[in-house]
Amino acid sequence: MFTGIIETLGKVTKLEKDGSNLHITINADITKELKIDQSIAHNGVCLTVVDIIENNYVVTAIEETLLKTNLNKLKLGDSVNLERAMILGSRLDGHIVQGHVDQIATCTSINEKDGSWFFSFEYDITTGNPTIEKGSITIDGTSLTVVNSGSNSFSVAIIPYTYENTRFNTYRIGTVVNLEFDVIGKYVAKLLARQ
Repeated sequence: MFTGIIETLGKVTKLEKDGSNLHITINADITKELKIDQSIAHNGVCLTVVDIIENNYVVTAIEETLLKTNLNKLKLGDSVNLERAMILGSRLDGHIVQGHVDQIATCTSINEKDGSWFFSFEYDITTGNPTIEKGSITIDGTSLTVVNSGSNSFSVAIIPYTYENTRFNTYRIGTVVNLEFDVIGKYVAKLLARQ
């Protein structure tokens, strides 16, 4: 489990295909604190540390993960939002995040307004994942509040701290992001659909 509060940014230093898997090597300032078998969210995708080499660590994404997330678009030098699993008993500063990406979305607009930014995204509504006004959404692992909710689109407001300390400062119109919808909202929607 995660909180959606990004801990640090990592940098992709190596990408290695192995059959349908992709081994991703990340350089991060938290590497010395990691251990093999530890779960870390990478742009919101929970992956397991399989190797540690000095200031770099390696995780493996399987084909299913690559097909459903933006990890298949990673290039050398790309930044990645990182969060280690939450510690039971600590404050939950974001919201409950599983690290299981539901689907991807595309950035459709970026507007700066009085020192903050409004980002809008569109996604495939046929998957049945809803957003609600003032509800929680996770974008590339970042816990955020929905500002505007449409049938297949939504917006979020980004404060300067989040803009500077996450991947949001690299987004452009057309950037593909990972979405994890609010887990409680998903359960409620599923229960209502059965009635």
